[in-house]
Amino acid sequence: MGNPLRDRRTPLELAASGQVIEFSEKISNFERLAAIVQGDLESLDPDKLPSGWRDSLVSGRLSFSFADAQNRLPMLEGRVTATPDAVCQRCLEPFEMKLAADLRLLLGDDESAGMSDDDLEIWELDEDTFRPSDLVEEALIMAMPYAAMHVDDDVCRGPGEKVSEPGDKTRPFAALKAQMEREN
Repeated sequence: MGNPLRDRRTPLELAASGQVIEFSEKISNFERLAAIVQGDLESLDPDKLPSGWRDSLVSGRLSFSFADAQNRLPMLEGRVTATPDAVCQRCLEPFEMKLAADLRLLLGDDESAGMSDDDLEIWELDEDTFRPSDLVEEALIMAMPYAAMHVDDDVCRGPGEKVSEPGDKTRPFAALKAQMEREN
């Protein structure tokens, strides 16, 4: 076995062995996630493109076990995090976006749902075997916001504007509102 995050195995094998996977890998090793980040960053001018964006880390801990005493329902618990570069949709500047996903999953099908007493989310698999890295990647993609933005408004600036001073709450349509009030 090479890399337990990348090896194809059945959920039953992982749960039966009590597999625990701790990892820290570059975002470039997660092809779909890296493609989404790259697509977002392509909107930047080349001089603003973060140089090491492919080296940002995806890390986490996955723990496999069973959700039932009969050892029929494999489950996964863990947490995965990443800090990919993104383009703020408010100010159009690059920034590091923090992503995290807490996982508490029943690895099975809809029939398995009625057999478990826990509040586990069901993660349906298309095949008998899977790579845990695919699950990690999908969880982080689902954790991405619809529109990436700086968390702190004071850091965010509009195109061509200076960083706002604390307490300065410039509204994007303030000039339009003022013009409409003058006309009335």
